[in-house]
Amino acid sequence: MARRALKLASWTSAALAASGFYLYSNKYLDPSDFGAVRVGRAVATTAVISYDYLTSLRSVPYGSEEYLQLRSKVHLRSARRLCELCCANRGTFIKVGQHLGALDYLLPEEYTSTLKVLHSQAPQSSIQEVRQVHKAVLRDGRTVAVKVQHPKVQAQSSKDILLMEVLVLAVKQLFPEFEFMWLVDEAKKNLPLELDFLNEGRNAEKVAQMLKHFDFLKVPRIYWELSTKRVLLMEFVDGGQVNDRDYMERNKIDVNEISRHLGKMYSEMIFVNGFVHCDPHPGNVLVRKRPDTGKAEIVLLDHGLYQVLTDEFRLDYCHLWQSLIWTDMEKVKKYSQRLGAGDLYPLFACMLTARSWDSVNKGIGQASVTATEDTEIRNNAATYLPQISQLLNHVPRQMLLIFKTNDLLRGIEVALGTRARASSFLSMSRCCIRALAAHKKKNTCSFFRRTQISFREAFSLWQINLHELILCVKELRLATWVLALLRRLLPTSY
Repeated sequence: MARRALKLASWTSAALAASGFYLYSNKYLDPSDFGAVRVGRAVATTAVISYDYLTSLRSVPYGSEEYLQLRSKVHLRSARRLCELCCANRGTFIKVGQHLGALDYLLPEEYTSTLKVLHSQAPQSSIQEVRQVHKAVLRDGRTVAVKVQHPKVQAQSSKDILLMEVLVLAVKQLFPEFEFMWLVDEAKKNLPLELDFLNEGRNAEKVAQMLKHFDFLKVPRIYWELSTKRVLLMEFVDGGQVNDRDYMERNKIDVNEISRHLGKMYSEMIFVNGFVHCDPHPGNVLVRKRPDTGKAEIVLLDHGLYQVLTDEFRLDYCHLWQSLIWTDMEKVKKYSQRLGAGDLYPLFACMLTARSWDSVNKGIGQASVTATEDTEIRNNAATYLPQISQLLNHVPRQMLLIFKTNDLLRGIEVALGTRARASSFLSMSRCCIRALAAHKKKNTCSFFRRTQISFREAFSLWQINLHELILCVKELRLATWVLALLRRLLPTSY
């Protein structure tokens, strides 16, 4: 009897082992699906990173050249470990890693450059990938994009967020000067919205209607009759990524025109409408030539993450940018503090503009950003990391996604080589003027007062147009001078 029981147990164990091997080899079973594996991996990575920071920098004088070099190495090691954790645990970890990788001018470059790979090279998995997009053809011949979400993602994401919250609190005990609870709060708020595909469809239709006056913008149509909370069908639109300069040159698309269109589009979202697409990484913004007209067109994808700005926040933000553009430093201080910056308002202004405090004081529209200044800003992100984390923990939650959006858009400008143009602030200024004038007119019943506001608005916009014309003339004159100099230096030979 005992021998039969032993034989039965042996056969059962073999069958279970074989089944497990089969499921694993066919990707039906993944060790990452087990909570204990995911928790253990996350705890171990957090412990190793914390230990590295605690021990590696302990014996080196703070601020010395050796300290800065060693800190950069620790940042890089830690960023790689964090990236490996995101790739291993996938799902929510990928989303958070992508968010951190977008904060170019707020986090040390070692982190942002390492985590950027998660935007384009995130591992695929039938279980843990937050969403997958497939191309398909319907029976009636329509080509569609199908976005699918696995049913386990929602349950797993809530556990992942709880785990992150515990780990962030543990890290705060070791490093009290670093406050990263804002990151957990953002994940708690935004991930459920991103996982609701019907919400994404509604956002897409809303922004398409809101920006319908921009003939350069394409938002794919949603097929509601075939969509659910976990499956979204939309019109399939092809194109090149917005940071692919080679693609644009091959297709004769003007990179400066695309950069201007992108600036107009986002200025309208932020300052005028207060409804902002907050995930403009290159995979979500495509460019193409319109099949019917041949004109350049921007295709905006992935509408799961939007930030709705309150009127109070939007108007304060308008005032702040107006003050920054026209170098009114008293108002820069006033509106920065209204937005939660407190005594750290100089750092806040630098984070917002990605310019040095010296450039902010001189006027961000007066001089283009240089490579030296860009490097200085990136280095300061490491130097002032405790203050930056403190600031991000105290500003309104609406500001966090705006920071992310700003940095993603700057990354696109850098890739296209258009960030150095001082005229990039003009679209923002126009939208600020329109938004503030609309608010004033809305809050007055006097016809005379409304007319006065309209005249002031028109005059301010005329001033901007004149300033833009002067900039164009200067650029044209400079180009003429350069061409004349080249002709003198390199005379034509016959």
